[in-house]
Amino acid sequence: MAIILTLGITVLLLYLLFILPTQWLKIEKITHPIGINKRILQISDLHVDRLRISAKRIQHVIASVQPDYIFLTGDYTYKEHYLTRVGYYLKAIADSGIPVYAVLGNHDYELPRLKKLLDLFGVYGIKVLRNENVMLDDFQLVGIDDDCSHHSRILPSFRGIDDSKPVVIMTHDPNVVLKINRPFQYLMAGHLHGKQLNVPFFFALKPKGPLSVKGIYKGLHHNKDGSFYISKGIGQAGVNARFMVRSEITIHDL
Repeated sequence: MAIILTLGITVLLLYLLFILPTQWLKIEKITHPIGINKRILQISDLHVDRLRISAKRIQHVIASVQPDYIFLTGDYTYKEHYLTRVGYYLKAIADSGIPVYAVLGNHDYELPRLKKLLDLFGVYGIKVLRNENVMLDDFQLVGIDDDCSHHSRILPSFRGIDDSKPVVIMTHDPNVVLKINRPFQYLMAGHLHGKQLNVPFFFALKPKGPLSVKGIYKGLHHNKDGSFYISKGIGQAGVNARFMVRSEITIHDL
């Protein structure tokens, strides 16, 4: 009996410490006025192969916060047989009727046929920005492709940008902020998962670029070019667990 009780307590603790944080969604709210008066909902790192947040939950969040735009900041899946599930989530997001823009992440570039993922975005009317920009109401949206997989191209991303209007950047790997070297008002990224397993020396064992070395891996930060936010992501990479950090969807009031 004692063995069964000990086993039960152990399983419960493992669930509470490592699984519950992947199910207990945090709605992070960031207020950082840049003069565009827009609400943007950021969903990063879906990783549908390791995701415990339902599409209906995401739909509920969208309906409750009523954003002006939805930005998807990369990493949908690296396994082709999960593309059907990616489509299911993209449809749930696009059905809101809110304009959706996306960039790709490093895991997406591991797909044997990336075109299949890109075609899915097209089916649901989601514009994927690959080192390019678009004009949206009172601001310019720049989409820089993933940096850690060596697909980022700064110059093409900013081609035609009018510096008299606010510039908002979406990208996957936040380390690209160290390469931009031109002014921007706000940048949204993901990739680092808020450390995912929040233990000492995690980034020494799993290097994630120069920002993480400096202790910059989540939240709002500033550098000489502008302000940038790193989402903790909604899905998991590698092991399907989190420790001391919850899955996140972010509301940006700009």
